[in-house]
Formats: sequence, structure tokens, C-alpha cells
Amino acid sequence: MTAHPLPILALTPGDCTGIGPEQTARLLSEGGFDDVARIVVVGDARVLDMGARHAGVRLNLVRYASPGAVDWSAPGIPMVDLGNTDPDLFPLGVANPESGRLTGDTLARAIDFAKAGEVDGVCFAPLNKQAMFRGGWRFPDEHKMFAHLLDHKGPFSEMNVLEGQWMTRVTSHVSLRTALDQVTFDSICGALRLADETMRKAGIARPRIAVAALNPHGGEGGLFGSEEIDFIRPAVEAMAKEGIACEGPFPSDTVYLKAFAGAYDSVLAMYHDQGQIATKLKGFNKGVTITAGLEVVFTTPAHGTAFDIVGKGVADIGAFQSAVRLAARVAARKIEARAAAA
Repeated sequence: MTAHPLPILALTPGDCTGIGPEQTARLLSEGGFDDVARIVVVGDARVLDMGARHAGVRLNLVRYASPGAVDWSAPGIPMVDLGNTDPDLFPLGVANPESGRLTGDTLARAIDFAKAGEVDGVCFAPLNKQAMFRGGWRFPDEHKMFAHLLDHKGPFSEMNVLEGQWMTRVTSHVSLRTALDQVTFDSICGALRLADETMRKAGIARPRIAVAALNPHGGEGGLFGSEEIDFIRPAVEAMAKEGIACEGPFPSDTVYLKAFAGAYDSVLAMYHDQGQIATKLKGFNKGVTITAGLEVVFTTPAHGTAFDIVGKGVADIGAFQSAVRLAARVAARKIEARAAAA
């Protein structure tokens, strides 16, 4: 059997006003990914230098013009130095539109490399959605930005992964009032298909998905709302007939107990906080966000920029390490699938 080359991941340091640079520096300093991926940093070397100072580490960065030019047999940490972000211009711990614009620019360059076939995935440190939006990247979140830059037309969504549990949702970064209108038979079916497909691509042969109810007590037989009767249960039954191993709806205040106990591989929530509260309580510094449905693999720590601790060198990198390993795992399977198809 021919061994496939390890996937190449572009690592971006996130918003320079947050903990991303120090997390990136510590992650690169500790290493430990040689068995799963080849990593090239895409960003500004000055941001990495600042992050290294905050983290109290030293980095041997070796500059290349592009990921395709990297000599993987050479010592040092390969980096494409964009020279686009001077961190001294931005106060730490404060959302800044210009920093947000540059964060988006850096991610866009990493996506260009992915489109050119020079990297197999992008793993990015925490960013600030509001700063990016105010800086000109007029998207409610980075996932919609990625889809736009990739000219993606099909379904996509973010999923959160925590210790083997894959959590997804029907609606995401919208107001709760808007989310209620977006929970429909079709949107639930689409979310279940996407969750099942994404987990299969990550190596789960037959993902078991629990579906959360929308209303308290699962609607209590229609007493607290009829959405479960009208379209949530019918959607679950329709997708089960398609071959997706899904069950529910279950009351959302107990469904995560079932999943975390091992009865399911995933929970489909109806709206953002219904799932995020449970998973972040379970392991705030362990969760990973993956953008499901796009042709390029994107992962990031599920936490944010942590403005309250930035620059102190205490930011945990557990979720970032998990994000790199998940990106490597999914990208490697994509490489294997392409090779098998050829």
C-alpha cells in the first residue's frame, strides 16, 4: 500500500489584539504534529514575534514565498510572511476594525493557497467577528466569508467537536427571533444530511445523531408549542428513512446528558446557544469548530479572543491543538478519497 503524503495545513495567528498570536507561538514551539500534518504559518512575522514574547518562547521561522515553495526537509518553522500587520499599531484586548480587516485579509490569502492546491486545510487562531465586519468583511461570521471566497453554492454550517462529540445546529449566527423562523422541515433535513456527511468524512462509519426539541419539555405534547409535532419529528422520520441514524426530538435540557454518556455521536440543536451552552460547560478549552460542507477544511478553537487575558502568556492551547489534529484528520481522509477515486 502506498503511503499518502501528510496534509499541508496553513496556520493563521488570528486577530493580533487577542490571544491568537501567543497561542500560535506556543503551539508551534511545543510542536508534536509531525505525525499528522505539515504546517506552514501564513501571516505577519511581527505578529508571531509578539506572540512568542507573550508566551515566553522562541521560534525559528524560515520564510518562503508560498506554501508550494517550502522545503519540508529543512529545519525551522516554514512561514509565508505577508508583512501586512504591524501589531504595535493596535492596543491589546480591544476590538479594532483595521485589525479585523487585516485578519480577514490574512485568511483570504490562506484560502488563495488552498484554491491553488498548495495547502489542504486552514487552521486559524481566534478572531473577532465584530472587528472583521466593521473592517469591511461584511459577513456575520467567518464561515459565510469562507463560502463566499470559495464561491460555494451548496449547504454549509459550523459544527463543534468536543472529545468525540460532534455538535451542530439548524440555525447559527442570527438573532433568536430570526432563528425561530428559520427552523423548518427543510432546514432540519438539510442540517441532518450535512452533519451525517461531515462525520462520515471524518471517519465515523454510521453517525448516531440525537435531535433536540425546540420548546420546553419537547413541547409537552403540543401544550408548549407544536413545532415538534408539525415538522421536527416529521423531518427526523424522513431522514431516518434516507438512512441517517437520527432520533428525536428529545427535550434539549436532557439530550446532551444522553450524548455525553455515549448514546449518540452528535446532537442537532435548533439554535446556537441551545448547543453552545452545553458544550462549553462540558469543556470550554477543549472544543473545536469546523466548517462543514466546504471543499476546504477549516478548523479553529471554539473559544474566542479572550481579551481579558491577552498578553499574559496564560492562554490555554488545548483546543488549538485539537483543532490542528482534527483538520489533519479530515484533510488526510480527503487526500485518501481523491487517491482512491483516481
